Order: sequence, then structure tokens, then C-alpha cells
Amino acid sequence: MRFMAEQIAGNPGGLGEQGGEPQDVNENVVRRLIECINERHIEVMDELFHDDAVMHWPQSGEVVRGAGNRRGIYNAFPQLPTITPRRLLSGGNLVVAEALLDYDGPQYQTVFIFEFRDGRIARETAYWSEAFPAPEWRSQWVEISSR
Repeated sequence: MRFMAEQIAGNPGGLGEQGGEPQDVNENVVRRLIECINERHIEVMDELFHDDAVMHWPQSGEVVRGAGNRRGIYNAFPQLPTITPRRLLSGGNLVVAEALLDYDGPQYQTVFIFEFRDGRIARETAYWSEAFPAPEWRSQWVEISSR
């Protein structure tokens, strides 16, 4: 797996570029997905996902199957988050994105796992959690990051 320690939040101009390697193409699809959600252009998602794509949200146990259900959820979303990407890791037909989701208040640390087929997203698995304070008992062994 190729490691991309790229700070993509500071590189909005690169969001639409197309590279030659499959990983580059797939990473650019993820960048474009983040961009379309941040700009509230969710109709662009139809270009990025296969019609039969499946979205898994293991924490709630939900599975979203197909374009119609994905559209329904995103059109009914009470408030779409602003996504601040932190880094991408990719290899072959897999892209993993770490990001911060901000709902104008609650913020969630998030990991997205995207599986690709023919240059489009075939499966998305997403994990998210609100930040929580570190327990005191670990303080002598850790340092606190800025998240």
C-alpha cells in the first residue's frame, strides 16, 4: 500500500487533477467527493459512485444500497458536515481517508474506507466518533495532539 502523508486540506487546487496511476485516479475521486460535499453539490456524487455502490456505517449498523437510497439520505440530511481531510492512504483499488467532520458545533474524527471498481466508488465504509478527553491514568505515557 502506498502511503500518502499529504495534507490535502491545504491543496484545494489539486482536487480535480487526474493522475496516471490507478491510486492517483482513485484519490482524486475521493478529493472530488469531499469537495462536492463541502460545496453542497451532492448531485456530483452520482458521477463518483457506482449505481450499485454500498455504504456501510458499522457503528449504527446501517447499510445504504444503491444510488436511490444514497440520494434520499443525502437530500434529507438535516445538515451536511464540512469535511477537513487530514491524509489519504491508497493502494490498488483502496483509498483510506482520515478527516474531521464539522457540523457547525459537533466535530467527529472520521475514517473512510473506499473500495473502487473501474474508477468509481463501489463500497464505502465510514467510522466516526466525537472527540473525548484522554483518561488521566495514561498521562505519563502520552502526549496530547491538537487533533
